[in-house]
Amino acid sequence: MSAEFILETRGLTKEFKGFVAVSDVHLKVQRGHIHALIGPNGAGKTTFFNLLTKFLNPTSGRIIYNGVDITARKPAQTARLGIVRSFQISAVFPHMTVLENVRAALQRNLGTSFHVWKAEKTPLPLHERARALLAEVDLANFADTMTAELPYGRKRALELATTLALEPELMLLDEPTQGMGHEDVARVTELIRKVSANRTILMVEHNMNVVASIADRITVLQRGAIIADGPYAEVSKNPQVIEAYMGTTGAVLQGAHA
Repeated sequence: MSAEFILETRGLTKEFKGFVAVSDVHLKVQRGHIHALIGPNGAGKTTFFNLLTKFLNPTSGRIIYNGVDITARKPAQTARLGIVRSFQISAVFPHMTVLENVRAALQRNLGTSFHVWKAEKTPLPLHERARALLAEVDLANFADTMTAELPYGRKRALELATTLALEPELMLLDEPTQGMGHEDVARVTELIRKVSANRTILMVEHNMNVVASIADRITVLQRGAIIADGPYAEVSKNPQVIEAYMGTTGAVLQGAHA
């Protein structure tokens, strides 16, 4: 695999008792890109993510990361290699402060998580790194706020900070704007764009306007198989994609004008 591509799947397939959830997926994710994986409900997007993070083993096919075949690796091993998944399931502690949550993630990355409650013993560089991460996701002014008190959009920003604490090379973002109002969607979209510098992002996202505004490349799944792949302007005009989403080839996909 070329160094241009950080991740590649070759013929990735997952069957559940005869039902094919992911079917012969050949995907290449370019290093430094924001790559969106879209498709109607039941298209196989979450199953595909679960295969990448090794929570499921494929029926057949291979996963290549940075030129290394990781198909047989365990979840913890893939995380240590720099593949980190975030969102969909909230990964923050509500009864800790925003700063404590980021510090806990940093300590987890260092293998010192048993010290998580002993804040006074946390090394100074860890405090500084935690504050720097909060600044990166525009939460510097919320450092001492209890996480349970954060507005929903800010809570998602905190999840992004705890993901960054694990020093991912490839971030897998699962529905990052799900359940958000317009203002929060705009804020989180801008944060994703901001933190993508020097990182690669593969994201599952339903909001077509978000995809249109930040994705360098889009792959469309339907019934577990790729039906289109390319830039948004091209993919959004694909008759198969429009029919998959709208049920008719005569419609226009939301965000297609962007």
